[in-house]
Amino acid sequence: MQPTFPKNREHIFQITAVFSMVFALVGFSYNVWRMEVSEYNSTMRSASFELLLQLSELEGIIYAAYYDNDPLAGNPRKGWIKVNLIADLSMITEAQLQQATQQLKQAWQLHWDSIDDDETSVNEVIARIDDTREQVRLLLLKLE
Repeated sequence: MQPTFPKNREHIFQITAVFSMVFALVGFSYNVWRMEVSEYNSTMRSASFELLLQLSELEGIIYAAYYDNDPLAGNPRKGWIKVNLIADLSMITEAQLQQATQQLKQAWQLHWDSIDDDETSVNEVIARIDDTREQVRLLLLKLE
């Protein structure tokens, strides 16, 4: 013989089951959202730190070419490698940073051949590096 539950008790069990399911779905949804945000933040941080390193190395190449007159450390081909890597890394970041890196690349395209002897060229490229750095900092500040 099966035990019989009063109608009231059966109703409470059903409500409890529905609420349990709702809470489980809400909890799972929040967990998925939080993991996506964490992954995004991790990706942006990694890309940002690498961009800052590459920007510093590009700046070092420019200074070696102009101030030190060092054809090895200030080789524009090394600069091209850095500029292209910076542009590639920015593809996984936000639009403002991508735009800043494109402006840096355009400035490099215009001035790479005169960075060893033209202060205006050096200042223009360094200004674009500084703008890009600022966009990286803004991106890092926006992360949760």
